[in-house]
Amino acid sequence: MSTIPVSDPPAGVHSLWRLRGYLRPHLPALAIMLVTSLGGVALSIAIPLVTKALIDGPITDRELAPVLPLGLLALGLGVLEAVLIFWRRWVQSNAVLGIETAMRHDLYERLQQLPMSFHSKWQSGQLLSRATTDLSAIRRFSGFGLLFLVINILQVTVVTIVLLEMYWPLGLVVAAAAAPIVWLSMRFEKSYVVVSRRVQDEQGDLATLSEEGAVGIRVIKSFGRSEHVSRQYETAARKLYDTSMDKVRLSAKFWTFLEVIPNFAVVVVLLLGSIGVGKGYLTPGELVAFITLMLSLVWPVASLGVILAMAQEAMTSSARILEIFDTEPDIVSGTQVVAEPLGHLRFEHVDFAFPDSPDEPILRDVNLDIRPGETVALVGATGSGKTILTALVPRLWDVTGGRVTIDGIDVRDLRLDHLRQLVATAFEDPTLFSMSARENLTLGRADATEEEIASAIDVSQAGFVHDLPWGLETRIGEQGMALSGGQRQRLALARAVLAQPKVLVLDDTLSALDVHTEKLVEEALQRVLSATTGLVVAHRASTVLLADRVALLQGGTITHVGDHRELLATVPQYRELLAADTETEAATA
Repeated sequence: MSTIPVSDPPAGVHSLWRLRGYLRPHLPALAIMLVTSLGGVALSIAIPLVTKALIDGPITDRELAPVLPLGLLALGLGVLEAVLIFWRRWVQSNAVLGIETAMRHDLYERLQQLPMSFHSKWQSGQLLSRATTDLSAIRRFSGFGLLFLVINILQVTVVTIVLLEMYWPLGLVVAAAAAPIVWLSMRFEKSYVVVSRRVQDEQGDLATLSEEGAVGIRVIKSFGRSEHVSRQYETAARKLYDTSMDKVRLSAKFWTFLEVIPNFAVVVVLLLGSIGVGKGYLTPGELVAFITLMLSLVWPVASLGVILAMAQEAMTSSARILEIFDTEPDIVSGTQVVAEPLGHLRFEHVDFAFPDSPDEPILRDVNLDIRPGETVALVGATGSGKTILTALVPRLWDVTGGRVTIDGIDVRDLRLDHLRQLVATAFEDPTLFSMSARENLTLGRADATEEEIASAIDVSQAGFVHDLPWGLETRIGEQGMALSGGQRQRLALARAVLAQPKVLVLDDTLSALDVHTEKLVEEALQRVLSATTGLVVAHRASTVLLADRVALLQGGTITHVGDHRELLATVPQYRELLAADTETEAATA
């Protein structure tokens, strides 16, 4: 279950609100982390003080009896500190991995909720880098940086106070060393956040090129463009390298100063401390304890650069991820369901324009009534809006005017999960996933029986799946690239048929089939379409003959609806669209 609160807060506090939602289940673990860390700080201070007592007491007085108890006390404190560190890291790892898992779940869930208008704008590599690199940056800071930022500041403050109490002149030296570090850290933070964002954006661009190169490898090879694509990738990689080196140089300068300042302070303390011991202002034990405590500050101070760098990367990553979380989906689920669905599909004065081009409508005043059990073929020239019209049925896009209804209910009022159970779509360019053939088939209906799977395979003439090395259990590979275009279409068609929808949308699903296979599929589809409402995008006369009626889409609107032969005889534009098909010639003979 998502850890994000159901009700959204004002926009200005999104980050804190979401962080609170993720942290709430892990508050006990965070409390343990804080307590063990504070205990570790106390022990790291106590051990030098025991050393001071050991040197100034029995060692100075040459008394051997108290040496063993004090030595064992120091050893016990060291062992206890190690135990606390182990406990903290164990609890910390569980808590941080839990937070990362919850964030990954919510991010993926959010990506599934966002509409096509979002996904059409975003590069897949940018989304991938946010789901991997950015989440890892947040995890690293949550698991290390955030805690140590608090602990180190506390340790520096407490140890400085102890040093001032022990010998204030040397304590002032330590306190004075902190001033340039604070000033330098503020300057570093402003510069680092800019270069860090550039690196993360360029990582997303590089991920996009990597994915496109893998998915489009057949096109790249067939056109002999491997070198061209490699140069594009090399250019992007070099750009990322240069920006990363800018980031490294900035960090190196900062960390160098952080190393120099504490070491310089140690030299000053050794010099002044030796003078203090010589003049009797300090005991040898106090000087050893002072130097030990001061050396314990070297790591907290030196690590400040690492922690601040991690903090900036985590902040940048959070901002990039919140860009996704804060995107409000423009397709929101309704609340209604169709109690006894029949599949009566209507387009009523439908208009559609893409959000980026509201003044350039794709569809205008589309009206079409498809009765339950009826199949309508949608015919139109390339770019006439056929695919967009079919995408309005399952609400991959929403109408900008008019409405689409199923059984008299506006699809925008239906629950999205219910609507997409009523409607199944098979696309011209199907997407198959890197899973078994069976899992791809049952994606829309996980409870399908073996008989139903076999029937869907028979309808789509996808019997080739039984000839795969492990039959239906064979992993078909990413995007189904091991299969031919016709095989991918037949598997996608079987998936849509298996869902047993009330409305079946076929977006030119048979375009990659040979004539013989197409005829077999069409004969089987006749039986399926007789039991459901069908909307079929068609370019071939053979596919048109599957339909009871034909709708001609021209200029973004439906101009004619009628029988195939009637339109051939009375509508020249329709006749021209199908003129190249030999079956059209036979039909008009």
